[in-house]
Amino acid sequence: MKSRFILLSATLAITATAQAAQPAPTAKLDVARPEVQAFVQQMQREHGFNAQDVVWVLRDAVPQPRIIETMQRPAEASLAWWEYRARFLTDERIDGGVRIWNEHRADLERIAKETGVAPQYLVAITGVETFYGRITGSYRVLDSLATLAFDYPRRAEYFQRELTQFLLLTREENVDPRSLKGSYAGAMGIAQFMPSSYRAYAADGTGDGTRDLWNWNADVFASIANYFVKHGWKRDEPVLADA
Repeated sequence: MKSRFILLSATLAITATAQAAQPAPTAKLDVARPEVQAFVQQMQREHGFNAQDVVWVLRDAVPQPRIIETMQRPAEASLAWWEYRARFLTDERIDGGVRIWNEHRADLERIAKETGVAPQYLVAITGVETFYGRITGSYRVLDSLATLAFDYPRRAEYFQRELTQFLLLTREENVDPRSLKGSYAGAMGIAQFMPSSYRAYAADGTGDGTRDLWNWNADVFASIANYFVKHGWKRDEPVLADA
């Protein structure tokens, strides 16, 4: 029995070491696939992209099998509200919210006055989404969206639309699409906007002509407030009703 235990322990140790040593996926997207070629032609036809430029970007995408695994077992499908509550209503998060509120008080009060969205809700969203900008995602957005657009059939149509919006966004903002990082599903910045939401609701809260949701500035709060207002937020009305 003892020898079996030692053998089992050694086997598990070797397996764990081998798994840990496995390199991250490096195989790039096969741009010759029919669905990828169809996407390229659509970008050219509907949005005026040069087809070869789109190919050059997509051939640098690296599909991430781990993203597919994560999508198939999301936390939202298994955690109840009280489990979320215990995770989010901690002293560390509350203290972090107070700090962000104090640091950005002038911007928060101005945006609240303009939009009717009170500061506590603007701050809370950043706490829930990214722990006040601490956890914004480590995947390249290009890799995430390409993986889900072409290797996740159940929601491929949705993620192909988001990939389209992402390429449009990076063209508009003059940003290299290979450079941006976000969540495994392609959400970006401190407020975790998907590309379509970024293009539709991101707002210039600083007045400098840009919409920067990656760094702490008034754009973050103005964008969250704009998202709320566009989805029906009413000034001074209740935000919660018991059911």
